[in-house]
Amino acid sequence: MAVLVGKKAPHFKEKAVLNGVEFVDDFSLDQYLGKKHVVFFFYPKDFTFVCPTELHAFQENLTKFEARNCAVVACSTDTEQSHWGWLQMGKNEGGIKGVTYPIVADTNKTIAKNYDVLAGDYYYDENDELQADNELVSYRGLFLIDKEGIVRHQVVNDDPLGRNVEEALRMVDALQFTEENGVVCPANWTKDKEAMPDTHEGVAKYLKKH
Repeated sequence: MAVLVGKKAPHFKEKAVLNGVEFVDDFSLDQYLGKKHVVFFFYPKDFTFVCPTELHAFQENLTKFEARNCAVVACSTDTEQSHWGWLQMGKNEGGIKGVTYPIVADTNKTIAKNYDVLAGDYYYDENDELQADNELVSYRGLFLIDKEGIVRHQVVNDDPLGRNVEEALRMVDALQFTEENGVVCPANWTKDKEAMPDTHEGVAKYLKKH
C-alpha cells in the first residue's frame, strides 16, 4: 500500500455525476487548487449495503465541510450511468437520492490504481495488458488534500468497515488549525481544545500543563 501523505495527489480527468443529475466528462480535482481543501474518498460499489450509509453520512455533514471551505468528492469503479441510476433511488430503497457532491466514475480503474486502493488480484500479461481473476473494486480509501494539491492525511478501510465522518471533519479542522496557527495537534485534539506549540519549549509547557 503506497503512502501518499506529503506527495502530490495523483491527477485525473474523468467522467462524474454532479448534483445527483448532471453528467460531466472532464471532472478533475485541479479545480480546487488554491481554493479549497478536498476530502476525496473511494467506496467499493454502487447498489451495495455499507456504501450508501457512508455516502448519506457525508451528505448529512456536507454543510459542515462547506463551512470549512472543504470540498467532498466520492469515487468508485462503477460507470457514471450506474452512479446516476443509484442517485435516482430513495434512501429507503437502498439508494443515494439527495447526494449532491460529485461522484467520479473510475470505470477503467486507473484512479483507484494510482491512489493504490484497488482491491483484488491483478497482473499484467506478456502483452502488458491488465488481467484479473476476480472483480476489481476499490477499498474504502479517504484522502485529505490541501489547497496546494498535497495529500496530508489518508486512511484505508477494508470493504466491511464503514468510516467515521466525524473523524474526517476532525482531520480537516486539525489541518486547517495547524496551517493557520503554526502549531501541532496532539492525540484526540478537537477544535475546543488547546493545540501544542511546535517548539521544544512550547511542548514542555504544554505537557506540564496537561
